[in-house]
Amino acid sequence: MAERGGADAAGGAVISQEYAARRARGEQVLEIRAFRGHCGGMTIDIAAFQRLSPTTLADVLTRDRVMDIGIRPLWAEMPRVAGPAYPVRCAPGDNLMLHAAIYRAPPGAIIVVQAGDADYAVAGGNVCAVAQRRGIAGFVVDGVIRDLAEVRENRFPVFARGVIPIPGSKGALGVLDGPVTCGGVDVRPGDVVVADEEGIVVVPAARAPAVREAAEARAAKDAAQTLDAWEAAHRAKIDEILREKGWGS
Repeated sequence: MAERGGADAAGGAVISQEYAARRARGEQVLEIRAFRGHCGGMTIDIAAFQRLSPTTLADVLTRDRVMDIGIRPLWAEMPRVAGPAYPVRCAPGDNLMLHAAIYRAPPGAIIVVQAGDADYAVAGGNVCAVAQRRGIAGFVVDGVIRDLAEVRENRFPVFARGVIPIPGSKGALGVLDGPVTCGGVDVRPGDVVVADEEGIVVVPAARAPAVREAAEARAAKDAAQTLDAWEAAHRAKIDEILREKGWGS
């Protein structure tokens, strides 16, 4: 990635000099400036999103920002991933756009794939290994991949609908770093994707700072509340709802 004032060769994320120290500590703090203008040059703190679970984020988002349950982590104990979306759409039976994306998406990005079907794999072990080597944070695939043993051995995060051994072809153009629909969610370049075993949420880039603040406040409130206090409040709430509906009166 380039420092402030320039973009990397992929035209994706750029990182500000003021965050160089945090980057050196392994944190991802990206200034999404060149994802086709969707983010307006705002700074998005990816490291902060990495600390927030999809469950907490879902509490401050609407249902349409949460992918359906069919897209799951493909290997056990997969770590949480967070990063700006680099969306692609593949034609049925084809994987060209994903294979192009691994050389164009910026380090730290999550490649989000709207596959044309679940009959042909859009990626295999080598594609995942190259993406990992180039710094891609992971794949979220509304479709299937293959070579799961290799992917698992390399611990490359892939969320998908499943695995199939037959590969797709490479003959059809589609969408590269443009709007797609994945798991029922509209995803645009630079939207923030957070995924783990609890599920996958997509935060619109323009709303990312506000959503992060709301989620952090929710997480802090939950952390400060004891189980006894939660139980007392929960029971009182449930009893009140039951009374309002005439149950037990």
